Amino acid sequence: MDIREFESEFRALRTELSERGNVDSFNADTCTVCVQCMFCTDCDACYACQYAQSSARCTHCTHIDNCSDCHGCSHSQSSVRCVDSRYLSHCEDCSNCTYCYGCVGLVRKEFHILNKPYDRKTYFKRVKELESAR
Repeated sequence: MDIREFESEFRALRTELSERGNVDSFNADTCTVCVQCMFCTDCDACYACQYAQSSARCTHCTHIDNCSDCHGCSHSQSSVRCVDSRYLSHCEDCSNCTYCYGCVGLVRKEFHILNKPYDRKTYFKRVKELESAR
């Protein structure tokens, strides 16, 4: 087999995968190449996610919106490459975090905005202000 034959067969395999649809998924009709996902909308290449929207390449996530490359996250939106985190918004590369907004690279933190800590009450007040300004 030469390189052209290899590339041709590889393209054929990729096409076959995309034509298979969403394997073992339920109610993920507007998704592409998702596996074992439930109640998802407009997702691409996700695995074992539930109630995800407009997300890509996420695994074992639930209640996420507009996230990509996240694993084990829930109730998060517009976040990228986050792991085992909850209630994130506009975060990147955060791990084991809860209630973070606009944070990057945090590990085991909670109630942070732009990587700065806040008490619980102030955090929710500031997030509400930020969201209403959008």
